[in-house]
Amino acid sequence: MRKKQLAELIQELRTDENIVNWHEIEPQEAKTKAIPGSVDARIKSALAKRGITELYTHQHTAYETVHTGQNIVAVTPTASGKTLCYNLPVLQAIADDDTSRALYLFPTKALAQDQKSELNEIIGEMGIDIKSYTYDGDTSPAIRQIVRKAGHIVITNPDMLHSAILPHHTKWVSLFENLKYIVIDELHTYRGVFGSHVANVIRRLKRICKFYGSDPVFICTSATIANPKELAEQLTGSPMRLIDDNGAPRGRKHFVFYNPPVVNKPLNIRRSAAAEVNNLAKQFLKNKIQTIVFARSRVRVEIILSRIQELVKNELGTKSIRGYRGGYLPKQRREIERGLRAGEILGVVSTNALELGVDIGQLQVCIMTGYPGSIASTWQQAGRAGRRHGEALIVMVASSTPIDQYVVQNPDYFFDRTPEAARINPENLIILVDHLKCAAYELPFKETEEFGPLEVAEIMEFLVEERVLHHNGDTFYWASQSFPANEISLRSASQENVVIVDQSDVANVRIIGEMDRFSAMTLLHDEAIYLHEGVQYQVEKLDWEHKKAYVREVDVEYYTDANLAIQLKVLEIDKTSDRDRSSLNFGDVTINAIPTIFKKIKLTTGENIGSGPIHLPEEELHTSAAWVELKEPNLEVGTKALEQILWGIANVMKHIVPVLVMCDRNDVHVISQIKANHTGLPTIFLYDHYPGGIGLAEEVYTRFDEVRKAAKNLIQKCPCEDGCPSCIGSEIEGIHAKRTSLQLLDQF
Repeated sequence: MRKKQLAELIQELRTDENIVNWHEIEPQEAKTKAIPGSVDARIKSALAKRGITELYTHQHTAYETVHTGQNIVAVTPTASGKTLCYNLPVLQAIADDDTSRALYLFPTKALAQDQKSELNEIIGEMGIDIKSYTYDGDTSPAIRQIVRKAGHIVITNPDMLHSAILPHHTKWVSLFENLKYIVIDELHTYRGVFGSHVANVIRRLKRICKFYGSDPVFICTSATIANPKELAEQLTGSPMRLIDDNGAPRGRKHFVFYNPPVVNKPLNIRRSAAAEVNNLAKQFLKNKIQTIVFARSRVRVEIILSRIQELVKNELGTKSIRGYRGGYLPKQRREIERGLRAGEILGVVSTNALELGVDIGQLQVCIMTGYPGSIASTWQQAGRAGRRHGEALIVMVASSTPIDQYVVQNPDYFFDRTPEAARINPENLIILVDHLKCAAYELPFKETEEFGPLEVAEIMEFLVEERVLHHNGDTFYWASQSFPANEISLRSASQENVVIVDQSDVANVRIIGEMDRFSAMTLLHDEAIYLHEGVQYQVEKLDWEHKKAYVREVDVEYYTDANLAIQLKVLEIDKTSDRDRSSLNFGDVTINAIPTIFKKIKLTTGENIGSGPIHLPEEELHTSAAWVELKEPNLEVGTKALEQILWGIANVMKHIVPVLVMCDRNDVHVISQIKANHTGLPTIFLYDHYPGGIGLAEEVYTRFDEVRKAAKNLIQKCPCEDGCPSCIGSEIEGIHAKRTSLQLLDQF
């Protein structure tokens, strides 16, 4: 059978009735400049061997700017050669002065390993004795000693910097005394709680550099976000120069929105996105066109992978289609990456693990199972196809969720908007106190010393009262026996995490992870199905008192979802905006949550196949919230119907907020109250799901009119007759639910 070319398949796809939008991105020629004369001849020769005889404009600007001692943040699309923006100045500095040192920070171990291989290839071709090492949890003790003493370039991640390098800075004297450059790659990943922690880790790093007499230059690189300069300055506490003059070439790209057909018209239920993805992928793979499929979860990756392998096993064999996600061993990941670059592997099904800049060569087609959750992520995934000059196709297959339906029905919203802004709040009190403990452990703290923009003497006095610090003269000293960094996870704002213990193998009981207490209530209760590295575990016992969840490996066809009964009280109102019929507020709230029951939901169909009670004590969370209250709802409906409409609007907002305020779906929670405790008025609350808040609710307060407009738009454009799971939920007896919801939104 004759194999079809991509251009033919693109023409065939144009006639598919499920395509709701077809967007073409024009090709772009490379813009280049000569390699600066100050670059060492050995570096030029190594680059020439790799086919690089000129620099893209952004690489040239980055080199020249860093050379003058300025901090930079380089922002260009995926696969535009950002790596050279930092490797070139770093290698030049070491070629000029053998004592120079650089520290590279990557958000994941996989990315660090990938960048190390590329860096070592260039170093090998240069013929200069430059030592570059990765320093992570897998580094052996013998190598660790060599890295500390002789590593010109130390490649690590924020977690290792926080817990293994900064607390033991006296073993790293040669690094800190001679540190010229700090490289922060994939800057856009440092947002929310993780970014707020990392900003404090960098404050500690700068403090130690100052102690050893170094003043390193920061080189940051990022995928496209709305506020790269602001984020880089917040994260590093240093002024930044933005470099975004992208000179990299790109081929023609076709970006297609695909909406599966409706199978139940009254309820607007569509055919499963995964089934459509399988069929689309099959068409490309059968014609030997290299394709990447993105799925949102590890379980979904495995389900799609096994289905596609089944569909093409006769034509291609299952080995040509592989999965890629967290939980695969590094050796397995390297093998898959090599197979993709060499063209031996035709298809890969991945979580967002391949969103970051791991080099997997040139793929021609990218298929997304559902909207990835943010505009920035969508462009990152789309950048995986057509990485150099060829034509490329990107297909986003929508699911029935409100967020997916909103995006595919509002293509202008997606294509006309800049990607979201990334938000962090390094001054979150819980996070700040944790890192001040770590900083005091690392070096004594002077009374007049600042930590970031804040004077922290009051917090230090509190820690003296808690007997963690000792105050003598004008200095605070560490006074506790404990090692603070060990107790602090950069991925959580909660201090007391639940440890997850795998007892599948009695001879090898091991800790496989941890989770903040609030999340553990709904994800680690007795009988919950917990997913870790693609493996399903059942929680046999949650020991709440000792904060341990005991799990055992299982293989079941369902997942669990728990209900939380929530009470919310307003503590303080910081900002108010009075409107005609409503008032918008921002302030501090306390949430009391108690889990009630959990449901077992079948993976393939989404149907409820069982339930059970949860017996756990109430948890309390102090956080920040934005809320809108209706003064006098002008609607001809009863209290019960109003309550259901309010809930439906809250459900729509829950899906829209993560799109507008670059965050994970679990970062902002939305609840409605027909009679709020403090006013007795119908109210919708949107709150940060982290102790102390991380700045997301404040962003919602600022952009509430955008949220309201988007919610209205989604309900109006939903093709259901009168309410469905893709918008306000189900129909409401006795009233026209959609029309009434839109009337109520107008009163906000």
